This record gives sequence, C-alpha cells and structure tokens, in this order.
Amino acid sequence: MKSKLSYMDSVHRDGRIWNLSVMVLLFAFPAAVAVIYKAMPDWHGFLMGLIATAPMYWAVAVVETFTYVPMLGAGGSYLSFVTGNISNLKLPVAINALEQADVKVNSEEGEIVSTIAIAVSSIVTTLIIILGVLLITPLTPVLNAPALAPAFAQILPALFGGLGVAFISKNWKIAVAPVILMLVLFIAVPALNAGTVGIMVPVGVLFTLAVSRILYKKGLL
Repeated sequence: MKSKLSYMDSVHRDGRIWNLSVMVLLFAFPAAVAVIYKAMPDWHGFLMGLIATAPMYWAVAVVETFTYVPMLGAGGSYLSFVTGNISNLKLPVAINALEQADVKVNSEEGEIVSTIAIAVSSIVTTLIIILGVLLITPLTPVLNAPALAPAFAQILPALFGGLGVAFISKNWKIAVAPVILMLVLFIAVPALNAGTVGIMVPVGVLFTLAVSRILYKKGLL
C-alpha cells in the first residue's frame, strides 16, 4: 500500500513540478517568437553574452537560496522564486505574517503561514497589475501630477521603515551593525543602487549572522 506523503514531502514535490513547469514556459515564449517570426538569435553572440553574465546570476542564485529559504520556508521559497520581487515584497510579507501569528518559520505552522502570506501577496499584486493596466490611461494625468511625486518616491522607504522600526526595536544590538554597514557601503560606493539588492541582502544577512555570533560569544546577547 502506497504511503501518504507528509506535508513537507508534498511541498517539495509540487514545488519542483511547478518551478520546472514555469522554467519551461519562460523558455517557450522566446523560442516560439523565434520560430514564428523566423528570427533565430545569433548563437555566437548569445553564447558570449551568456558566458559574460551567467556566472554572476548563478552566484546570486546560490547565495539567495541559502539566505531566503530559512526565512521564507520551503513552500514560501518555491512560490517566491517563481513570482519574484522577494526582498521588496515577499520577504516583508512573510516575516510580518509569521510575527503576527507568533510562529517560527521552521515549524509546520510557520511553513503554512509563510506560504499563505506569499500566495495572497502574489494574488493581490496580480490584481493590482490588472487594475493598473485597465486604469493606466485615465489615471495617467493624476499619477503624473507634480504634487504626488514626493509621495511615490517614499513608498518603499516607508514600507521598510515601518518594518525596520518593528524589528530593530526588538533587538537593537543586532540591528546596529548591519545598519551601519549598509550606510557606509551605499555612501562610500555610489554605484550601489536598487539593482544590487539581490547581492546586498545576502551580504547583510551573512554579516549580521557573523556579528550576532560574536556578540553571543561575548555574552552581549
């Protein structure tokens, strides 16, 4: 008699199936366009470009996997890596949901809460995008109004500021080091911007873990 899969086993099974399916779909679109319009790429140029850029993305992918999975859980990670926008949206949503439910991500309850939170976030994001597409033309004059420009510029800082206050206030000793590190890096290296967030988040996490370990060893935590 076939044994019933546990919850985590089913998460990994379904996660692998859906991630591989999405990967196939992502490759299918450019392949279909190339075949339909008879516009095959310059394979030599494609290969040279891939060699130049792929190693960076491979490194980021490995680092992000080890960084995000412990915070998002298995189900949340599978879903987040498909839907994207992890650091700006999925991670804050998952952390806030876990905090509100007062559960740990490495528990089965935490896995479920994190996955539901990220799924709802993805659905809401999709609905907002649909509304944006439908309303972009009538709302363009309003959204482009100079009076609203300062407000739109502060959306992300306000989001992370609210989350930051909540978490920093709980253990400010741990928070001081990564905050100082990021301030120094972004001030000293102007080239760092929103496009480098995929690298800077893992760097900040590893640095925080190292500092926390030192503080713990010294009896300061």
